[in-house]
Amino acid sequence: MPKTRAQKSKIIEKGTGEIKEAKNLIFVDFGGTKTQDLRELRLSLKEAQSKFQVIKKRLLRIVLKEKGVDFDPKSFEAQVGTVFVNDDISDAAGRVYRFSKDKENFKILGGFDLNKGEKLEADFLKRIGQLPGREVLLGQVLGTMVAPLRAFMWILSQKGLPHGRQVEEVK
Repeated sequence: MPKTRAQKSKIIEKGTGEIKEAKNLIFVDFGGTKTQDLRELRLSLKEAQSKFQVIKKRLLRIVLKEKGVDFDPKSFEAQVGTVFVNDDISDAAGRVYRFSKDKENFKILGGFDLNKGEKLEADFLKRIGQLPGREVLLGQVLGTMVAPLRAFMWILSQKGLPHGRQVEEVK
């Protein structure tokens, strides 16, 4: 059943409110995905301070225009769902990427960086989604920085041992 003008203006108002808080947008094709699965995605994205909404392409174009974004969602041929990313894009992109791996009908179409005003390609968002979390990356960097110090400390600890024992430990 077609929506009334009042319903459409309410959708536009809600979308405008969401886009004001968002830093990035991720566009996905959700055609053929079960409602229960989309509900799980919404809950997962909520933990990442992001929201998934389905807005008609025509209404989404109006919402984007009100924000000053020159992007036409009608360029996507599929059914478009929008992820409004309010925080770190890597967390939201990771959740969307993992969800798309599990569901064959769900695909990442692209995105838009609202701060820089530039379009994000689907491949770029998939690569961001494949990255490990921030804490894991920081741990890897810290481990790399500490490794030479650990090796130096091991050399110093071996200096005080008798020569025969050093050779046995190396074997």
